[in-house]
Amino acid sequence: MRVRISRGLLTSRLGLVVLGTVAAIFLTGLGFLVYRWVSYGRMIDERLAGHTQQTTARIYAAPARIFNGESMTAPQLVSALQRSGYGPAQEDGAPGWYSIQKAGVEVHPESTSYFAGKNALRVSFGGSSIRQIVLLDDQSMPDSAEIEPELLTNIFDSSREKRRHVQFDDVPPVLLHAVLSAEDKRFFEHGGLDFIRIFGAMLADVRGNRLEGASTLTMQVARSFFFTTERTWSRKLAETMVALELERRFSKQQIFELYANEIYLGNRGSFAIHGFAEGSLAYFNKDIRSLTPAEAAFLAGIIRAPNRYSSAERYPERAAEARDRVLKQMVENGYLTEQQEADAKRVPLKIVSGGTENSDAPSFVDMVADHLLDRFSQADLLSGSFRVYTTLDPQLERAAGDALAIGVANLDQQLARRYAKWKKAGQFAQAQVAFLALDPHTGEIRALIGGRNYGESQLNHALAKRQPGSVFKPFVYAAAFDNAVENISPVVTPMTTVVDEPTTFDYDNQEYTPNNYGEEFRGPVTLRDALTFSLNVATVKVAELVGYNRVVQVARQMGVEANIQPTPALALGAYEMTPLEVAGAYTAFANGGTRVEPMFIDRVIGNNGAELEHNSVVSRKVLDPRVAYQVTSILEDVIDRGTGASVRARGFTGPAAGKTGTSRDGWFAGYTSNLLCIVWVGFDDNRDLDLTGASSAGPIWAEFMKRATALPGYSNLTDFSPPDGITTVEIDPETMMLATPSCPMKREEVFITGTEPTEYCDKHGGKLLSETPPVSWIGRLFGGQPKSGADAQADAAAPAPKKSQAPSSETADQSSDDASQGKKPRLLQRIFGIFGAGKRDQDQDNPQK
Repeated sequence: MRVRISRGLLTSRLGLVVLGTVAAIFLTGLGFLVYRWVSYGRMIDERLAGHTQQTTARIYAAPARIFNGESMTAPQLVSALQRSGYGPAQEDGAPGWYSIQKAGVEVHPESTSYFAGKNALRVSFGGSSIRQIVLLDDQSMPDSAEIEPELLTNIFDSSREKRRHVQFDDVPPVLLHAVLSAEDKRFFEHGGLDFIRIFGAMLADVRGNRLEGASTLTMQVARSFFFTTERTWSRKLAETMVALELERRFSKQQIFELYANEIYLGNRGSFAIHGFAEGSLAYFNKDIRSLTPAEAAFLAGIIRAPNRYSSAERYPERAAEARDRVLKQMVENGYLTEQQEADAKRVPLKIVSGGTENSDAPSFVDMVADHLLDRFSQADLLSGSFRVYTTLDPQLERAAGDALAIGVANLDQQLARRYAKWKKAGQFAQAQVAFLALDPHTGEIRALIGGRNYGESQLNHALAKRQPGSVFKPFVYAAAFDNAVENISPVVTPMTTVVDEPTTFDYDNQEYTPNNYGEEFRGPVTLRDALTFSLNVATVKVAELVGYNRVVQVARQMGVEANIQPTPALALGAYEMTPLEVAGAYTAFANGGTRVEPMFIDRVIGNNGAELEHNSVVSRKVLDPRVAYQVTSILEDVIDRGTGASVRARGFTGPAAGKTGTSRDGWFAGYTSNLLCIVWVGFDDNRDLDLTGASSAGPIWAEFMKRATALPGYSNLTDFSPPDGITTVEIDPETMMLATPSCPMKREEVFITGTEPTEYCDKHGGKLLSETPPVSWIGRLFGGQPKSGADAQADAAAPAPKKSQAPSSETADQSSDDASQGKKPRLLQRIFGIFGAGKRDQDQDNPQK
């Protein structure tokens, strides 16, 4: 009996120990779960603070301009507004909204727009073009109007992740249905855990000894924000706890919005693409609201293995695989019919090459970001909701991208042929490119591409120093022509001649022996032809004639910041410059002697609407307008009949001036009345391209200009007008004298007034303008004088030189006197005039009498 009692007591004590142990374990586990729950709650607060609103700085292009008569439909305008963040109804944080009416489209900017709530428009359409633009504020009807700038991108951090924020209402139903079908079809039904999927996944794991995906969208949000992609049960448990807390704190719409903005969709170029809005641009270069069922299915289909599809444009079968899998699921879930599925499969996916490289001007954005980081902290830029308005024109940027695609293909073909000729086998090296276009009157950079593939190299070649070669020559000729303005001897005009022949130049106890391209020399040439045909020896002679120091002085005056030195090699562009520096200096030629500083940021607006930065046009006069026009006149010849004539052969016909450049690289610098464009081509390792600027850079320039001038904002090209003080005369190119009717060849030449020739061609019957035969008394009586031979020819040949300036008061008075004297007098006036002629002549010879 005592033993039984002891055993019962022992049993009771053991039970208590066990019970206590279990209770302790339970309480410890419960405490741990509570601790983790509280920790995850704090983590959610910290990590998701502000993520339901746009907080990173946004970089915008320049405002777009629409024109009456422009080819555009209402859907196209709506699409442009959507890319700028507008929606069909007013939304908090949106820059504006639009409404589609029978009469057209009304555009209503909000206070957070570029226009700060002003500039409401009604745009009417007729067929496929704009019929009328009405400003709603005053009902005026302008010929053109600005609309909201296009969003280029958000500021990215050192991880180079790119995302574009959208709200739940921005997600089109077709994309929502595609994502639900592919990832979580019961998303709007479960509370964060889909037990049906979990049971199926566990069964698969047991059978296959592997973890099978059973994550809901909420769990994927938890993983994206808080955890790594490690596949373990402990991580799954943590995901589950965070998912439950997310479901408790947020609505389903908010959770899907977090998912839509954070989901990783692979790498495009050098950027990691996050979110469907950024993915839509990166893969299809279109607004998320414009996605087709096939495109939406593709984006949903790449979520499981995004890196496999990052190069989908090179592997179309992979893209089709992802698309078709999701389209089938959408049919199974009732979102598409079988016919719609078949129609979607029939159309090939048009995935853009390069993705984000083509959609948001990455090299330009890098310049903007670097500038902003000099002024603001990265933390402010990533959380301050800044709005950064730039000068970029997306239409021109796309035109530049198209031109580079054509030009680079042409370049690669030329290099491949040369490589095959030299090395027979192996892969030839790819040359790099830089492209820059700006407004020559404001300096605003409208398009910029820093290299052929931003994903492979982020070096912005538009900012890299290289030898400009013959692109520098216009500065030499500007210095020469400026002598006439500064009264420096010798006075040089476009008609001045130098001898183009093999020459060795001595400078600073050193010899310099340049050569012409192809070792061809032309003998005596005018300065016009020397620059038109880019003759090296002749150009060095011009620099020597006016002085190397004088060339340096004028070049620096025009804004050339390179460490140029007064040597013979200076004339041929031996000292390095960046394409951006060349563009800034060339604005003086394109802008009548006034240099404008290149700029790429218009303004920066803080989150409270305050203007943190505003940039205005910075300009200064650096060259006499007459000299700038003389250089431009010759650069027109470069394109029309000189080394740049290849751009005419490629179909560009507008009035333009430009210069080719060939060093170890290829250059083309040229401008129209409204655009200045610089193209550079070369190798990063500075090896010799061994192609001329005309054949390497020229095609890119021509293809861009053809596309740019087809756009309404750049189609109104005008000729370059001579400023006051320019005289245009016809000369005989053989004798360099004023042409007569007998001269077999004639051409116009422009001179700074007072430097033009004064003699008619003596080879074809001419003489000094001041020479006149004696007038007989009979001639005076009857109002004429006999003319014969060369005199009559010379007078007939001498149309008055065309002067662009109005006469001074003294000249006007003299002209008035001449005109009055030129009137045919009556007979009695002639008779009495004979006897007073000697006295009048004597008085004129002695004006002080």
